[in-house]
Amino acid sequence: MKRPTFRRCGTAPGALSPEDQAVVDQFRAMLTAVRNPQPWTPGGSQDIAVRVGPFVERAHTRPGDDHGPEMIAVALVHPDTPHAAGYLHGRRLGYTERGWLRCDTSAILGVWQPGYAMLTHAAANLALPDDVGMELAHYALYIEARKRDDSLDGYTLLRLGPYTQTRHAQQDYDRLTATLEGRETTAVPGFRVSARYAPFDVSDHQLFVDPYEADAVALLDAAVAGVSA
Repeated sequence: MKRPTFRRCGTAPGALSPEDQAVVDQFRAMLTAVRNPQPWTPGGSQDIAVRVGPFVERAHTRPGDDHGPEMIAVALVHPDTPHAAGYLHGRRLGYTERGWLRCDTSAILGVWQPGYAMLTHAAANLALPDDVGMELAHYALYIEARKRDDSLDGYTLLRLGPYTQTRHAQQDYDRLTATLEGRETTAVPGFRVSARYAPFDVSDHQLFVDPYEADAVALLDAAVAGVSA
């Protein structure tokens, strides 16, 4: 029995429609990305491709939670970031709720390439799993004294960390900010004192005070008193 021949309207026999051609091009780009990963260097600002189970995801990187080359802090993002449609789709699939995570550098494929997009949960219209294989990044609070002339001159009064749960860091940040309210420019003469919330930098661990061993407000008061003495 002779097999029927199918033709798409408006195309020559055997030609692909624009939609099919786009899929083919995406597939070729994916193969190129997988076969020729672009090396990633620690400290680089480019997004990276990271393994999450059998999938590949796009991630932002930032300093913090690093100890040598083995661990960095990352945030998983939708492959179409920063486009609005990608943000909305990513929010529905759980990309925007992860926060910063501790990523083992052995899970990094290389610099992010658009060809990896076909391998993401988003491409399969699947929500990110509850367990992505990465723990929450450790956070820290930095209480800083900066010159009141709005310059960047100044120093760090106190470093608190690591916080193993971000909600604890947020609670202490709120308490410290409330304590400093009305005292920002008087606590340390000539300086403006404020708290900053950021990932914990393991490389400087010796400079931090454990926030679980003492009250954060008491530590702030002691730091201010030490400067004023």
